[in-house]
Amino acid sequence: MKLDLWLLLGSVVVIAAIVAVRVAHRSGLPSLLLYLALGLLLGEAGFGIRFDDMAVAETLGLAALVLILAEGGLTTRWSAVRPGVPAALSLSIVGTAVSIVVVAAAAHWLVGIEWRLAFLLGAVLAPTDAAAVFSVLRRLPLPERLTGVLEAESGLNDAPVVILVLALSAHHAPTPLLMAVELVYELAVGAVIGLVIGRVGAYALRRAALPASGLYPIAVLSLTVGAYGAASMAHASGFLATYLSALVLGNSPLPHRPATRGFAEGLAWLAQIGLFIMLGLLDSPRELPAQIGAALICGFVLVLVARPLSVLVSTPFFGIDWREKAFLSWAGLRGAVPIVLATIPASAGVPGARALFAQVFIVVVVFTLLQGPTLASFARLLKVTIPDRAREIDIEAAPLEELHADLLEIRIPPDSHLNGVEIFELRLPEGAVITLVVREGSSFVPGPDTALQAGDELLVVATSAARPAAERRLRAVSRRGKLAGWYGERGEQ
Repeated sequence: MKLDLWLLLGSVVVIAAIVAVRVAHRSGLPSLLLYLALGLLLGEAGFGIRFDDMAVAETLGLAALVLILAEGGLTTRWSAVRPGVPAALSLSIVGTAVSIVVVAAAAHWLVGIEWRLAFLLGAVLAPTDAAAVFSVLRRLPLPERLTGVLEAESGLNDAPVVILVLALSAHHAPTPLLMAVELVYELAVGAVIGLVIGRVGAYALRRAALPASGLYPIAVLSLTVGAYGAASMAHASGFLATYLSALVLGNSPLPHRPATRGFAEGLAWLAQIGLFIMLGLLDSPRELPAQIGAALICGFVLVLVARPLSVLVSTPFFGIDWREKAFLSWAGLRGAVPIVLATIPASAGVPGARALFAQVFIVVVVFTLLQGPTLASFARLLKVTIPDRAREIDIEAAPLEELHADLLEIRIPPDSHLNGVEIFELRLPEGAVITLVVREGSSFVPGPDTALQAGDELLVVATSAARPAAERRLRAVSRRGKLAGWYGERGEQ
């Protein structure tokens, strides 16, 4: 097939996938379902494109997951997830272990799957999916701690599961003791590598005056991907290194942070589109009917028994009430991660792995279709939503190296408490001043008594020393109004 035809076909597929995002957003469905459907339509049962190379699918799938995890880390606010990190760590380790054992036992005793495949099935289905969780949860006005638990869990639980799936897929599986030692080593070293690369990269980028703003997003993404490569070379967890390095970089005061996040989100969307369509192409509809019964049994055990039990066992000491536990149980969305992980035993030649792949595919489709659209209603039913929560302001920074200053660009969102505040009431620190306001397409230089409005874009010039305090003050007023200090709001990121 000629290059021009491939380019035309690729552009049509991507545009169709973008349209699917809009449909998914309105319906509440995670977009992955529509991408999988598009892949099935293009595959052997539809337009006849044949793709059945599990090894290639594994490689491309893991590469796509690296980009998706990097985007998750870069767009996660540490201040929001920090209260939920202990519970998320417990869910990622203890909860994952509980889920694997429960699903494996059900697969063996209820379906008759032999123990190795049963544990592989439990491990593959254990992790929640970052892309599915982020796409649904970030539209819900949930308490920050609850959102933080789910976001951090989806970013952290991939690492231990990947290690287990690789170990169980090996021709000579290690002993449980050796597997435990390997797990601790890979997670510890991967975490150290990710944190070091994130810290060093942030330090270097804050002091480097790159000649073009578009180079900053490329540099940040390169650092997160490099963290995966460095950790993998050290036989450590590349996924954990990627997520932690991205989390550090995304929460550092780097130049052009919103642009970097936008670039990462666009790249992650492209990775998701390609990944899900590839997985749809990989699946053979002829193999699905024979696995429906086993998949539904294991899926219902996963959703109704294993996930709630893992939440109960993992979170008794973190002050999470029964409503939040119920929501955590229902919000454990599966997506691309289980399907990609299912390609590992298939490419390794594990007997019965093709059937396992079909079972995982069915579980992901059926239960994402069941859980995704009902999450918002379930959250309202449990009364865990916060309808009046204000959104954060985005602060874009461009370095003015020779002047030792920064130019901050701020857009005031509709529900920000900056609306109606006069310039002098902001009490910005010395060395920071609002130099321009852009309102409804017109720009003007504000005075001390100029009242800000929702939708305004502000240009703030701040010295390097005053910038952190100026950002904190703007965030504080956006959250709680001009008396934010009286409420104890300090505007920490």
